[in-house]
Amino acid sequence: MKKVYCIGELLIDFVAENQGSDLAKANVFTKKAGGAPANVACAIAKLGGLSKFIGCVGQDQFGSFLLAILKDNHVDISLAQRSKYFTTIAFVSIAEDGERDFVFSRGADRKLKYDSSIKNSFQDNMVHFGAATALLGGDLEAAYGRYFFDALTQNSFISFDPNFRGDLWKGEEDTFIKKCMPFVQKAHLCKFSLEEARLLSGKTDLEECCAVLHEIGTQVITITLGGEGTLLSTKKTKHTIPSIPVNPVDTTGAGDAFIGCLLYQIANLHDPIEILKDTGPLIDMVKKANKAGALTTTNFGAIPSLPNLKQLNATE
Repeated sequence: MKKVYCIGELLIDFVAENQGSDLAKANVFTKKAGGAPANVACAIAKLGGLSKFIGCVGQDQFGSFLLAILKDNHVDISLAQRSKYFTTIAFVSIAEDGERDFVFSRGADRKLKYDSSIKNSFQDNMVHFGAATALLGGDLEAAYGRYFFDALTQNSFISFDPNFRGDLWKGEEDTFIKKCMPFVQKAHLCKFSLEEARLLSGKTDLEECCAVLHEIGTQVITITLGGEGTLLSTKKTKHTIPSIPVNPVDTTGAGDAFIGCLLYQIANLHDPIEILKDTGPLIDMVKKANKAGALTTTNFGAIPSLPNLKQLNATE
C-alpha cells in the first residue's frame, strides 16, 4: 500500500448551532476539527490506509486538540508543524439543505515551512494537494510549491483539489485560476466541484469543461455533482456515476470523503500511475467513493462523519 501525503490546512470549525444559514444571527457555536487536506488524511486513515499530514497549527490548545484528533484517527502527524501564531479558525453555518457559509480567521496554517528532508519520502508514493488556503500567499504557498516540485521529480502520483472558497477570493478569482493552473496541468487526478470545474475552465457545459481541463493537462477528472453522483472523465471516455440516496444534514467534508476514499483505493494498487493506462477500474472506485461522500453528509461534522471500511461496505 502506498502512503498518501496530504498537504494544506488544519483548522478549527466553529459551527453555528440551530441558527439557519445566517452567521450574523448565530450566537451558539460548536468546536469541530476541519481543513480539507486534514479531512482527506482522516478519510484515508479511517478506511485503513496510510496517510501523513503536512501542515501547521498553533502552539495553543486548539492546535493540540487538532493534532490529537488526527492522531486518534490514525493519521501520521510526525510531519505536522507548530507555530507561535494562533491556530486558524473558520466560522461555519449550515442551511437546511446542508450547504455551508464560511468566515475564515487565518493564523498558523499560513506559517508552514518547507522541509527538504521529506522529498525522498515522496518517491513512488502519493501526494494530495488541497488548496483551500494554500494559494493565499505566505510560507504555506511557498512550501506548497516546493512540495509540488518534489512530487513531480519523485515519481509521485499527484492529486489536486482546488477547494475554492468564494469568501477568500472575492474579486481575485482570476488570481486563483492562474495559481491553480500548474497543478491542473501536472496532476494525474483532479477532483472538482461543478463550480470549480466551470470557474477553472471558463465554460459552463460539462463536456466543454472537461475538454478544456484535459487540454491543460490533467489526465483524470472527477466532478462531484451532489446527489446526482460524479462525472468521471478521461481524454477518451466519460461516465456519470450515480451515488446512493441519503437525506443530507451537513455537506461539510463530503468532497473530502470522496477524494479520500478514491485515493485510498488507488493507493492499494501496485503502481497507482498504471490506473491512467486502463481507467476501467476507476468506475467502481468512484462508485465506492460516492458512497463515502454521501454517508458523510448524514451526520454533523466532517471527521466524525467519515465512514470506516465496515460502514462503507455495509452500504453495498
